This record gives sequence, C-alpha cells and structure tokens, in this order.
Amino acid sequence: MVLAFWGLLAASVALWWFNTPGQSITDLAGALTAAGRITGMAGGFVLLAQVLMMSRVSWLEDWAGAHALMTWHRQLGATTVVLVVAHTVLITEGYALSGSVSFTSQTWTMLTTYEDMVGAFSATGLLVALALLAVRSVRHRMRYEIWYVLHLTAYLVLLLGYGHQLTLGSDLQSPLARGYWTVLYALVIACLAWGRVVEPLALNLRHQLKVTAVVPEAGGMFSIYVQGRHLEKIGARAGQFFRWRFLTRQGWLQSHPFSLSSAPNRQWLRLTVNPVGDHTSRLRSLSSGTRVLAEGPFGTFTADRRHCPKALLIAAGSGIAPIRALLEQLPPRTVVIYRARTEEEIVFRGELDDLAVQRDAQTHYVLGRREDAWPQSLFTPEGMRDLAPDIADRDVYLCGPPGFINTALNVLRRLRVPDRQIHLDPFEF
Repeated sequence: MVLAFWGLLAASVALWWFNTPGQSITDLAGALTAAGRITGMAGGFVLLAQVLMMSRVSWLEDWAGAHALMTWHRQLGATTVVLVVAHTVLITEGYALSGSVSFTSQTWTMLTTYEDMVGAFSATGLLVALALLAVRSVRHRMRYEIWYVLHLTAYLVLLLGYGHQLTLGSDLQSPLARGYWTVLYALVIACLAWGRVVEPLALNLRHQLKVTAVVPEAGGMFSIYVQGRHLEKIGARAGQFFRWRFLTRQGWLQSHPFSLSSAPNRQWLRLTVNPVGDHTSRLRSLSSGTRVLAEGPFGTFTADRRHCPKALLIAAGSGIAPIRALLEQLPPRTVVIYRARTEEEIVFRGELDDLAVQRDAQTHYVLGRREDAWPQSLFTPEGMRDLAPDIADRDVYLCGPPGFINTALNVLRRLRVPDRQIHLDPFEF
C-alpha cells in the first residue's frame, strides 16, 4: 500500500512536469507559481488518500487493517493542511508578484473574479479548522458525537476541491490529466458509496439484528447480546469490531465502534460497553427487541494474523473485550496479562478462568494503582520476562488506553520483540 501511495503521488505531480515547458520558470513569480501548483496537486492527492482510508470498504480494511488505516489517516492530516495552505499562499503570492500588486489585492481579485475561488478558499478554511480540532488535547475534550459530525465536513472539502481543480487547474486541462484525476475521484467516491452504504445495507438486510439482552458486568461495564438471522455467515472473527447503531429515539443518529467480547457463534454476538458518555450510558437501558444496524466486521486484530505458534495477550480497562474473545481462538499455552486497579474491576473473571483451564492458558491479574510496586515491576523487561520468558517467540496482542499501550510497547521493544509480532488495537477516537 505504501508503494501504491508514493507511486500515485509521483504520477500526480508528474502531470505538472509534463505540462510545463522547459526553461519556462525565469523569475521568482514563476517559481512561486510553479511551487503552488505542485503543492496543490500533492495536497489534492493526499486528501483523496485520506478519504479513501476512511471509506470502510472491506477490501481495503482486509488488506491494511483498520488500525493502520486510522494511523495513516491521522499522520497525513497535518501534511494535507500544510500542502493546501502552501498552495494557496504560493499561488497568490506568485500571481501578485507577476501583476505587481499586493498579496491582499491579489487575494481580493481572485475571490471576486476567478470562478469557484470562493469554494476553494472555503475548503482551505474548513481544512484548517478540522486540523485544529484534531489536535489530541482539543479532540479529547469533545464528545465523540460532536467530533464525528464535524469530521463529516471533510466530504464537503472533497467536493469543493474537485470543482476548483477541474475549473482552474491549469495542469488538468489536457485530456490525460483530466481523465487521470476524474478516475481518482471516481474511485474514491465509489469506495465511499460501497463501504458506507452498499455493504452495510446488504449486511443488515441479510441478518436483521436486534438486541436480546443487556447484562451488567464488573467495573460498571455491561454487555449487549445481539441476535439475528444466519449469524454463521456474518464473517466475523474474534478480535474484530463492528460499528453499531441502535435504533432508539435518542440513539439512531449515532454509530459507535465496539469490539466483540466473545468469539462469534450461530446464536448471538456480544459487545461490551464501558459507559464514558451520554450515548454509551443510555445503552444500558436498551430494551429487548431494539433493532440494530451494524457496519463491519472490521480489524485485523485476529488470531489468523499471528506469526508464532504461541501468543501473549495484554489488556487494560475495556480493552479486555477483544482479548477475551481472542483467547477462544488462540493456541494452547497462551499467556494473558490483565491490568486493573481492583478485584472488583476485573471483567469476565469467571470466563477468563474457565477458558484458561480449557485452553491450557495462564492468566495473570495485575492489580493496584499505577505507582504501586506490582504494576511498576510488570512494565519492565525483567517483569514482563518473568510472566512470559519466551516473549520474543510469541505474538503479542495489546489493547487498552493509549498511555497503557505506549508503556507496554516501550517494554516490548526493549525486549526486542519484532514489530511484525506486535498487534495493536488501541480504542480511541
């Protein structure tokens, strides 16, 4: 996928090269304008790549994995903003120098006389606003529902950018260039329609999902049991997640990702919720028979992705949900490390103990506050090796809060566990 990204990015920029006569850049104005065109082409392509990564189309999720796609999407966000802002500034300054006018005057001229330029400036403003809202310290202060709605404006940026490129892009006027960009946009829009509309519609018409029970769990969490038709054909594996939409008066507009907390079977699917907001708290009162719309399954946090015959599972908080499900499908002698503050916060204690016996697994409950001796000693190379002496010969599955994940990753790298044997599914939006 990385090679495809860089290859198509190079092809996008090459269109400027083929459309620019040799020795045509003779002064600063020409250089700035050329740089503006290059950054515009690159920014447009990176924006398309970002939207494609969040299209939820199944072939892309299976190829790269939902976690990798989310990571790349976030990493490319700042790049997209820098490229688009640079394009705006460089083009405007290049035109201003060429016409011997001020930057402000040139900006006003472009806004009032150039076709589709108001839309282009609006798209740039929306991108900058989204980038500021995406800063971790800002995003974590927002409710998930608000962030989700605001994030949908990226589709408006895509549409405004398409109009601007095709109308004013001097490097897109040839049939080859116009055809190339039209195919790129058509591919992304087709993937969006397939992943966001067609696949979910087919899944829900086929399986007719509905809530059958809501069961309290330890630590204030609760599990939702969902039944439907032909669940053996739903194609889910332990460790994967769905995006669930419960059709209640207050919840039908909101979709949230929750992992399966038990390996899928013919009778039911189970998701386990840690109520952290208004919406997730209301799910506790779902009635039996409530209709459910689901999208998925997503994720490569699965047993079939391992490289070694043995595994180590490390979980904290609600990260125990996919870990509990995975334990059903991993080979014998799996080691489970479950971090919690108190005995009362251990979710699925009985199920984990029973599975440990059935699967010949070892389960270690690491209790206490972060600064206590036992948790402190665990997250050292020596402490981790005490519980799994052959850790370098195991696949390691990690799920928990971001800080917990980062601490565990540091220890695993000090123990020289190969990256390909580390599987991540941190739950954050």
